[in-house]
Amino acid sequence: MYECEIWSLTLREGRKLRMCENRVLRKIFVRKRDEVTGEWRKLHNEELNDLYSSPNIFRVIKSRIMRWEGHVARLGERRGEYRVLVGKPERKRRFVRPRRNWEENNKMDLQEVECGCMNWIDLAQVRDR
Repeated sequence: MYECEIWSLTLREGRKLRMCENRVLRKIFVRKRDEVTGEWRKLHNEELNDLYSSPNIFRVIKSRIMRWEGHVARLGERRGEYRVLVGKPERKRRFVRPRRNWEENNKMDLQEVECGCMNWIDLAQVRDR
């Protein structure tokens, strides 16, 4: 998760991260004996989530991204990081369906935490939010 604050996660990458996390958790939490048949079986994802009380890796990365965005928004308009974050490239895009960019990911993340109706720069000015 080194420098995960600047990643632009896609759904495919999020799914791969969750699969990797579940694979590691299955190695940590050993198999479970079925009470009815007495056979050993792998743990289901819900059981892994119950045993491992921390939030999944995808949520941790999203929260770090949003924290970093808030930090950069509070830096001010004269800083280079801020201009890169809110700036628009001047070149033309290819004539294909564009990938979801950083700004669209940001809006979706804010809607997940029920702050989608607000401007994210105004929201970031209050650090506690």
